[in-house]
Amino acid sequence: MEADDSVHETTTGGPAIVLVEPQLGENIGMVARAMANFGLSELRLVNPRDGWPNEKARAAASRADHVIDEAALFPDLPSAIADLSFVLATTARERDNFKPVHGPVEAGRELRRRCRTGERTGLLFGREKFGLFNEEVGLADAIVTFPVNPAFSSLNIAQAVLLMSYEWMKSGLERETDTAFASPEFTAAPKARLQSLFDHLETALDARGYFRPKAKKPKMIDNLRAVLTRPGFSEPELNVLHGIIASLDRFSPLLPKGQGSPQDDPRRRPAGTSETGEG
Repeated sequence: MEADDSVHETTTGGPAIVLVEPQLGENIGMVARAMANFGLSELRLVNPRDGWPNEKARAAASRADHVIDEAALFPDLPSAIADLSFVLATTARERDNFKPVHGPVEAGRELRRRCRTGERTGLLFGREKFGLFNEEVGLADAIVTFPVNPAFSSLNIAQAVLLMSYEWMKSGLERETDTAFASPEFTAAPKARLQSLFDHLETALDARGYFRPKAKKPKMIDNLRAVLTRPGFSEPELNVLHGIIASLDRFSPLLPKGQGSPQDDPRRRPAGTSETGEG
């Protein structure tokens, strides 16, 4: 899903994302893009396999250059988290330790709470093939795990970062169900306007012989009214429906003169002439 971000200020901050021995530059770039999507900007790399900087990472970051440019390189995990006061380790496997275990929603809220009090926080993500070693998980304060399919629990590193970045962003909303934009607000039209639509539609359908057999017409009209009263149409929506019916009326040879005639039908007009009769 693409959007024009050029008119918006870049959101930065939040917990540091720490990638432990990432392998592919493309994965690092996709992590940077996921971070930028949801307002995270601090990327820390522990001994990346293919070195740093990495042009494949920049290409995959899809304009998240601020994350790539500021990424910090560390020789080992202890040095990467030395200045952080609260760290969460992500893992799909149960670990044999005494760490508290959080789901992504709870983890996002906890990170937000601590960041608001000024704590420096971080999220650890392991290698693409096998994640974090037990001793690396042991350096964290708690574990984050995702409610995934037990038979297929392995997540791509960028997917895992995306999930946690989303929960981070969501935890900062006034309401967690808020969206970037909302549907337009409409006021339901007065019943008189709806009745006008019923009358218009009934006239158009009558002219086309819709109500057959005649004895069933009252019930058919009741059904039409039931369908059209359910949505709570607004004035603009009713105007659209009136326009549709009027357009159909215009070219109907079955309507009385003045409500449309065969001569108005563009399919019967001589080739090369316009609606006004001019070539």
